[in-house]
Amino acid sequence: MSARAWIAAFVVFGGAIMAAQSQPPAAPAPGPQGPQGTSTLDDQVELAVTVYNTDLALVRDVRTVEVARGISDLRFMDIAATVNPATVHFRSLTEPGRVRVLEQNYEYDLLEPDKVLRKYVGRDVTIVRMRQDGGTTREETVTARLLSYNAAPVWRIGNEVVTGLHADSIRFPELPASLFTRPTLIWTLENDGTVRHRVEASYLAKKLSWNADYVLTVSRDDVQADMDAWVTVNNSSGTAFTNATLQLVAGDVNQVRQAVGKVMMNMRVAEAMPAPAPMAEESFSEYHLYTLGRKTTINNNQTKQVSMFTGTGVPVKKRYVVSGQQFYYHNQQNPGAPIKDKVEVYYQLTNDEKAGLGVPMPAGVVRVYQHDSRGGVQFVGEDRIDHTPKNERLNLKVGSAFDVVCERKQLDWEKIASNVYEVEYEVTLRNRKTTPITVEVNEPVGGTWKMLQQSHEWTKTSAWAAQFQVPVSADGTSVLKYRVRVTY
Repeated sequence: MSARAWIAAFVVFGGAIMAAQSQPPAAPAPGPQGPQGTSTLDDQVELAVTVYNTDLALVRDVRTVEVARGISDLRFMDIAATVNPATVHFRSLTEPGRVRVLEQNYEYDLLEPDKVLRKYVGRDVTIVRMRQDGGTTREETVTARLLSYNAAPVWRIGNEVVTGLHADSIRFPELPASLFTRPTLIWTLENDGTVRHRVEASYLAKKLSWNADYVLTVSRDDVQADMDAWVTVNNSSGTAFTNATLQLVAGDVNQVRQAVGKVMMNMRVAEAMPAPAPMAEESFSEYHLYTLGRKTTINNNQTKQVSMFTGTGVPVKKRYVVSGQQFYYHNQQNPGAPIKDKVEVYYQLTNDEKAGLGVPMPAGVVRVYQHDSRGGVQFVGEDRIDHTPKNERLNLKVGSAFDVVCERKQLDWEKIASNVYEVEYEVTLRNRKTTPITVEVNEPVGGTWKMLQQSHEWTKTSAWAAQFQVPVSADGTSVLKYRVRVTY
């Protein structure tokens, strides 16, 4: 644009400024009536957060505030943006019978540039544009009235209605009273007591969750392991919880309201009892409660990990498992050739005190590591566990064996009578490892059946299953054969 064009634009825009300034300013929007108090994190004296593993948390926030005598409003700020307003409970701990809640509002219309502008429909603002003049940048301002803001703003500048107006910035005389810098609970209170109160607010909030993560480090000889249990807390609630008492509830909560009442009671009991580090565990109702033995801070949009417990020298057993399929073993692609099955690898341990554990284990992922020949630690697999009480057994699948091969073949199928058959199978196991192993072979058998012949010891593990323990020498081969009579 030429200098002459810029000057012409400035003259037109300046004329609009003069015309707009001759218009009387609109009256400001009315603000909230009556005395109001505001409480922020600066007033907080106590904070407790109980997190469920179902994307739910109970927050208990205790603050010291001033409440005017008579009827007034109290703005309770710095709460979780995901609060469920229907679950909010407020009371004065100083004089519970003298402060009553008449009305409660949850304000979540937060301060944003677009929302501020929309609140100024029918009012005047100052539009700022930057102009280039002779190699320098200068600021031009004009007072404009926002007539409407639907798809885009519509302005009145002087005697003209303007659309598509570019502005580098917009200045507002004040913030709209209905917008808040952060989520806020507003109570209308009636106070017949003193002015200074210690108050408690509790509520349920979403987007707070936790899960358990476990690290199992197995010795090179596969006979013992160390276990470290970690709690991973995720906070996307829209607020930080600073210097809070952290408690975790493990279990499948179906009736949240009943569970919340019990959690609140347990929270207060736990506060009076010093918890040993790192986490103390207790049972309540049908759940387990874990309490961190120190205060912690959980920032918004943060993933935090804290130690739950540690077990050392835990006995483990390595299992090689082959499980047959629920159909007859024909190889349709290559008739007569054996079918290969995966040999799955498990680590088995018991969650008891004798094994160095004995703590109720919340559901989570167990990641298994093992020492290599150089003393380093390598990842070997992971598995997910359900909630596991103490004294229960854990079987962790870590993968499939590389050096152990299983081939199966159906050797015979003979009809003995109209509904009686005899079936014979052969399972070949080859171990290319330098150490001997034992493979657990689980075979499904249908109908009413009877074992006629077998090459190895077997156990009837259920109505339709047989289990064989087949030892295989180092770099050796073992062949399991068995014949069953089945009646349908």
